Amino acid sequence: METRNYSKVYRILHWLIAISFILLFVTIFLRKTWMEKNHVAAIIQAFLADKGYPALPEVDAILLAKKIRKPMWDWHIYLGYVLTGLYCIRLAVPFFGEMKFSSPFKAGLDTKTKFQYWVYLVFYACTAVSLITGLIIEFGPKDYKKPMEEIHELSLYYLLGFMILHFGGVLIAELTSNKGLVSRIISGSRKE
Repeated sequence: METRNYSKVYRILHWLIAISFILLFVTIFLRKTWMEKNHVAAIIQAFLADKGYPALPEVDAILLAKKIRKPMWDWHIYLGYVLTGLYCIRLAVPFFGEMKFSSPFKAGLDTKTKFQYWVYLVFYACTAVSLITGLIIEFGPKDYKKPMEEIHELSLYYLLGFMILHFGGVLIAELTSNKGLVSRIISGSRKE
């Protein structure tokens, strides 16, 4: 098997995209768990009850909870803008001889390689859908907001699936046929 070294452009773009996705995942995780609006509203109501203050109407407690978590969610939006820019750069760099996309239709590919190429194509397609729906939610007509949010929220599932496949594949490669892969994606060349 050929040992592939990764250019500086490849490594920088890879890690910027990876960090952006991880941070986006953290904001999604927080929004679905500790910062979930009903959970935060219940904490507010419990605090008011403990202090002997009158309870807020549920609708107001949820509005307050949304205001509390808004700065955290703003980071999700900013990271979405960053990822949109990085994605556009990723699509452009093959025109400059870097990071060519691999076709799963190329003749003579083994099953494992075809699977890898398909996973990346599906990942890039799902990422495009996530970014486009996110931009429509932010800048599009208000009539489209709800259906776009429903589609956009599905991003969690492909992202989680891709992360598991990617980390699992890297681990398997590192432990079997492609030793030094992690070193090459960090430093550009194999560490002996």
